[in-house]
Amino acid sequence: MWSDFEREVMGRAIEDAKRGRPSPNPRVGAAIVRDGKILSVGHHERAGQAHAEVDAIRKADASVEGATLYVTLEPCNHQGRTGPCTEAILDAGISRVVIGCRDPAPHVAGAIDRLTNTGVEVDVGLMEQECTALVADFAKHISTGLPFVTLKAAVTLDGKIATRTGDSKWITGEEARTETHRMRAESDAILVGVGTVLADDPKLTVRHVEGLDPIRVVLDADLRTPRTAAVLEQGHGSGPGALLFHARDADPARREALSGPGVQLIPVARHARGVDLKEVLKTLGERDLVRLLVEGGSHVHGTFLDLGLADRAAIFIAPRIVGDADAIPFATGSGVESMERAWRLVRTRVQAFGPDWLVSGDFERM
Repeated sequence: MWSDFEREVMGRAIEDAKRGRPSPNPRVGAAIVRDGKILSVGHHERAGQAHAEVDAIRKADASVEGATLYVTLEPCNHQGRTGPCTEAILDAGISRVVIGCRDPAPHVAGAIDRLTNTGVEVDVGLMEQECTALVADFAKHISTGLPFVTLKAAVTLDGKIATRTGDSKWITGEEARTETHRMRAESDAILVGVGTVLADDPKLTVRHVEGLDPIRVVLDADLRTPRTAAVLEQGHGSGPGALLFHARDADPARREALSGPGVQLIPVARHARGVDLKEVLKTLGERDLVRLLVEGGSHVHGTFLDLGLADRAAIFIAPRIVGDADAIPFATGSGVESMERAWRLVRTRVQAFGPDWLVSGDFERM
């Protein structure tokens, strides 16, 4: 049904969509075509700014009247912080709209009818699986109020993230580490446990690619994070660079010692394995932090798995073997007793980054 050229155009729109960081809105890309040539490509950059359709229309060097618009997500048909994209499409004189997937938000009903009733040809379903995956985070957030959680790690062939001494620099090569920073740039927040802070003193910032730093989140029930930790350094912008989730019964003296610019201390219920992750995710969702990248460590990964709170995994596998039973594994949760009950990834993808491999996929819901 769809030509190779149409798939190429929608692929361009999908890749452009990934450049935006419009949370809590979905990532959307668009491309305008006439006579077999791409006139422009656009995306939704930030919430409150032009949507992808309008961005593509504005970027076209000439009139787009009679052209075809390819858009990854069903155009909006309501007045929000910006006007309805359906009206912008009609005003521009676009004659055909090709949509990747329908919008999971309930307030867009009528968008396709609005276009077709005014004579615009509408086709739906081009690269639907890829376009649906692009807005999986948005779909989860609007339906549950929670962020979309991706567990990320670098492991050896025998599944270790560090040696028994805690040494982990570096499991993977430069290409894989650059991809990690790209993933950070696409995320609204990045989360680690206090064990990672104490062992590695990470910055959790974007350095190897261009992009904004995500909000840094630390799970620290008893507030063991040092005040000098790199993760607490004042970030750019006016908002808090770091959120420290701690148990409500944590030592008040430690709360006082950790207070300061760019750091927000957030008390939550204590859990057997630290802090209540469900309460943490609810709080992050309420702050419109839609895409959460979890970089561990082992204890944190295990807790997310045990509680069934992870949506996706992105695991870099390096051609190295530690060969030590006491080395630190990817996850140290309660685990499962049979392989049949092991967590399974679906819609998997394998990519090479230098000598390393990235295996990613969505957790299959049992």
